[in-house]
Amino acid sequence: MPIALVVLILAAAWRILALHVPELSNFSPLMALAFCSGIYFRNRWLWLAPFAALMLTDLYIDYYYATQYHYHWTAGGSVVRTLCFASAVGLGRIVSTRRSWLNFFSGALGGSLLFYLATNTASWLGDAGYAPTAAGWWQALTVGHPQFAPTFFFFRNTLASDLIFTAAFALAMESAAQRRGECSLLASRPTV
Repeated sequence: MPIALVVLILAAAWRILALHVPELSNFSPLMALAFCSGIYFRNRWLWLAPFAALMLTDLYIDYYYATQYHYHWTAGGSVVRTLCFASAVGLGRIVSTRRSWLNFFSGALGGSLLFYLATNTASWLGDAGYAPTAAGWWQALTVGHPQFAPTFFFFRNTLASDLIFTAAFALAMESAAQRRGECSLLASRPTV
């Protein structure tokens, strides 16, 4: 449990740090932690860790956007992000019943795509800056608002971070299983 707490604190700190380094926007380990928790953790309380980090960092990020850009995140946006994280846990549970490295990679990729489509569609639906047309939706998916980086840039970072952090987390779990003399956790039912 202490290691899980350290990982949670580091993940939240990383998300806050990335906010202050524009090149790292949306480069976060939280979605990977949600996905991998669905795969590796049978204790459902551990599934809450990524959600706690998401909620706490969302509060700070909303404050930051409000003071820097006079832009507030909406409660609806927070609900959409939370549902995306819940879906990542669900994808992890599905992968845990059909264990293979291909399913593992596909689940991480699916979580990234779902987050990108859901959050940008929610922005299009709820943000008056986007026209309520197919062209407005396309703008939300590609270039976004002119005062921010293009949304495709955020997707690139989301995808890269989800794949990198998912691989790192999986390698750590697989290495720990190997040190205990167990077979691959992706090939058998985990006991965590």
